[in-house]
Amino acid sequence: MEITNVTCYVVPRPGRQTPFHWRKGLRIPTAPETVYVGYLKVETDSGIVGHASSGNGYGMAELVHSFLKPELLGRNPLLTEDLWHRAWELHRLNAGEAAILLIDAIAWDIKSQAAGLPLYLLLGGNNPQVPAYASTVTWDTMEEYEQHIKVCRDEGFFAFKLHASGDAKWDATLSRNLRRWVGDDADLMFDGSAGWDYVTSLWFGRVLEECDFLWYEEPMREYDLPSYTQLAAALDIPILGAECSEGAHWNAATWIQSRALDMVRISRRKGGYTGAIKIAHMAEAFGMRAQVHGTDVQLSAAVPNNDYVEVLVIDTKQIKGLKDPGPNSVIDGYMTASDEPGLGPQPDWDEIARNAVAVI
Repeated sequence: MEITNVTCYVVPRPGRQTPFHWRKGLRIPTAPETVYVGYLKVETDSGIVGHASSGNGYGMAELVHSFLKPELLGRNPLLTEDLWHRAWELHRLNAGEAAILLIDAIAWDIKSQAAGLPLYLLLGGNNPQVPAYASTVTWDTMEEYEQHIKVCRDEGFFAFKLHASGDAKWDATLSRNLRRWVGDDADLMFDGSAGWDYVTSLWFGRVLEECDFLWYEEPMREYDLPSYTQLAAALDIPILGAECSEGAHWNAATWIQSRALDMVRISRRKGGYTGAIKIAHMAEAFGMRAQVHGTDVQLSAAVPNNDYVEVLVIDTKQIKGLKDPGPNSVIDGYMTASDEPGLGPQPDWDEIARNAVAVI
């Protein structure tokens, strides 16, 4: 098989419809009324079309023009390892992680379609039904947290994750309240969003141990491995880290060698699906779990040492809508990976071409 054409369309779309915010210092900008989405179309001589999208359409267009099209034309997309290593060569030329993620996504999309199998089976095939945890945004009051957590519980969730608000003492009270609201059997997680120093991280970890949380995620910035090593040694609660560090399995290996974590984060941002699976297998060799970041049920269903798929919960309407039919519906606390090949349905390319404001 050979790639015969690469096209990027930049299309105006409505901005985000459901606003939310994170902790102090991590304000999510209000989405403009119009955003420019990039749609990448990769054609092959077999008739299979690979696709990917990006919220930064003009950035994708520049990447396609400068790096992706010259690199992909004439290549065999079924050689996912070869393309992945080639993408790292482009990374050296300042193409950045985006080139790795896009090239890897396109390769797996085409490979899945060519095989006629869902991606999770090609990546490993553990279990298509994956438990889901409700991952909260930041609400302003305890009452709002209690209200939304109870809605999540009524909708079938049995695992819940908090994100740091910016006030460690307030978060400690919230963590204790969460355990009280959901009972002893629910799995609870806490994400520090890399906002604290070592002293606060250590103190707060003791609070989470008191409340029997399953993991303690990214309490500090991920540049100071000795502090993470010291924290992991001092606490009994498992430290989950390496979510935002670049370098795929090479970087994750350094974290493991340094004993700087007890569980490792994986996702497409860790070198695409290829990088994520490399990390998961390496972690398994060390007896570690590899927890999937984000709502990637295909990856979650492929990895045996992952516990949950992450589902962002924003408000009551959105939470209640999660059970509606669709590829990411949550039924009784579980999400099921689609058996359809590829990375989702093909876009309407005719509609996209008609509405594009730029074509590369």
